[in-house]
Amino acid sequence: MMRFAVHSIMTLKDFWYIIAASPDLQREQVIGARLFDEGLAVFRDQYGKAVALEDRCLHRCAPLSQGTVKQGQLHCAYHGWVYDGEGCVVRVPSEGERQASPRRARRFAVCERDDYVYARLLDADEEEKPASPSQELQPFRIPFYQAKGWASIRLQHLFPNNVTNCVENFVDIPHTAFVHTKIFRVSRNEKLTATVQRQDGAVRVTYQGERANLGIFSWFLNRRGQAIHHTDAFFMPNITRVDYRFAANRRFIITSQSVPLSDTETKVYTDLTYNYGLWNHLARPLIRWQAQKIIAQDIEILSQQMRVINKYGRRFANTEADVIHIFIESIREALAQGEDPRRLPERQRDIEFWV
Repeated sequence: MMRFAVHSIMTLKDFWYIIAASPDLQREQVIGARLFDEGLAVFRDQYGKAVALEDRCLHRCAPLSQGTVKQGQLHCAYHGWVYDGEGCVVRVPSEGERQASPRRARRFAVCERDDYVYARLLDADEEEKPASPSQELQPFRIPFYQAKGWASIRLQHLFPNNVTNCVENFVDIPHTAFVHTKIFRVSRNEKLTATVQRQDGAVRVTYQGERANLGIFSWFLNRRGQAIHHTDAFFMPNITRVDYRFAANRRFIITSQSVPLSDTETKVYTDLTYNYGLWNHLARPLIRWQAQKIIAQDIEILSQQMRVINKYGRRFANTEADVIHIFIESIREALAQGEDPRRLPERQRDIEFWV
């Protein structure tokens, strides 16, 4: 198991979050993004490297994301100020050929991995310091992305709810029998058991005894009714991974990255990674259809939940099945208080519930 040096101060803003899909960020293009209500202007510099500047021109506060990119430099749409990949103002049209005084926009730390552009709300200069405690934190690796024998589908959706409620939904089994009736599970009053573990800033759930009740595609996913190896996981601060192994060539992984645009809006990037052997290509339209349907239903129920929370406050009545959520909340709350969740004591619970 990977171990990290433990620091006393850690916040939600120390982590990497997706701000764009790499193929969507073309040269000579600027994209507007949000992260913790911070506006970002994202573009590629003259070398093709992704850059994220504060979405504010230093001159008269026009949004840089409305500008244009020419030869790797960002031109403000209001008065034409030009910024390079370091955020430095390299030309001010109204000053003619005179040497501009040193001016520099705020530039955030950016990297690319698995065809996603990641940023964090840390000044790029701070990120480059060797002593930066956040250097050990890296973007999450998408399992089996572009691996031989595996196929993948990528989706993006806006959820009108916060990150905590989103990630809890993504690893919550009981709701599936009611929100996703027939598409993914129906209510049968069947008992499920699971082991829930909190360790190193992660929550891992291992289920026992699942064989069926997978919705309209059960015939394809597990036609022989074999025991299903099913695990769910949450990785701080915003990642969930749901992993189903049905047989040697029947494996399905859902990786969701919940990006906080604001306190009540979350952009979710979903990777559906699967290995169905010879069926990989033929299964794609079925998988995409089912995923889009399920996500649309989750968006609707989470939207309703947020409206109720805004009116009455966040007061939850927990059951044994909610141990998973309680552990997740303990990690998210530690980060909100500036604490490193890896210092939380290890916890393990065996639970049972009915679906």
